[in-house]
Amino acid sequence: MEKIRLQKYMSDAGVMSRRAAEKEIEAGAITVNGEPAELGQKIDPERDEVRYAGRRVYLPDNTDKKTYIVLNKPRGYVTTMDDDLGRKCVRELVTDVGCRVYPVGRLDKVSEGMLILTNDGEFANYMMHPSHEVPKYYNVRIEGIPTDEQLEQLSSPLEIDGTPIRPVNVTLLEKDDTHVTLQMELYEGRNRQIRKMCEQVGLKIIRLKRIAIGDIPLGNLRLGKWRYLTPEELTHLMPDGKERFKNAAKDERAAALADVKRKSHSPSHRAGRAGVHFNEHFSHAPKGARKPKQ
Repeated sequence: MEKIRLQKYMSDAGVMSRRAAEKEIEAGAITVNGEPAELGQKIDPERDEVRYAGRRVYLPDNTDKKTYIVLNKPRGYVTTMDDDLGRKCVRELVTDVGCRVYPVGRLDKVSEGMLILTNDGEFANYMMHPSHEVPKYYNVRIEGIPTDEQLEQLSSPLEIDGTPIRPVNVTLLEKDDTHVTLQMELYEGRNRQIRKMCEQVGLKIIRLKRIAIGDIPLGNLRLGKWRYLTPEELTHLMPDGKERFKNAAKDERAAALADVKRKSHSPSHRAGRAGVHFNEHFSHAPKGARKPKQ
């Protein structure tokens, strides 16, 4: 893809005007591939990663068909579409989507679970902005038994890399003689936030899995596989976007099956979406939400 000036990219993404972008570049608030941007710099929108105030910036996609998918990311994959180091990346898992999609947020290489990918830049920017308060839920397996003081510290205001973070809701899910599993609810997505929090209070993570975003659970989606988000799920995530989701790409076979179930009033339809299991004992969930225990 032809390279364009960074300030034009920021304007096309709907984040700010070109003049405002120039000021933010000079202030060091915009990075390209992890490095501070330079005034007049050109970028490749398909290969370069642009961040503003730490959040990824996407260009709106001009295609008529918007695509929104959920991937169950395995450990060992980096959350990028290209990797100069030759590491496995999530692009390899979504080659059959039929169009180029980009991750919304990220999971580090050794973490797993729910990852949304899309070609809708406006939706991606909405999801990444903390003011919209879309929570993310994680199950965290810890080596050893945390003290009450350590658990209280995790739920208290902390600083990550010198920046204060919002308090995180922490729930004890399981406990045996040598390990515990915590469930953590985040409204921010700072780089390796959970790992850095646990390191601060002296806890060692064995396994970290994202199990839900907003009111949408990962469910029983197989590891390394993806599925389309439904218009209903998308509207839960972005309430003002109902009209834009009407023409979202979908699995036609699954839609046809759902229509048959609706017409037959089958018990499986009345029970809810197939393969989605909720745990009614999930603590600290937003009002009216149902959250899963994976």
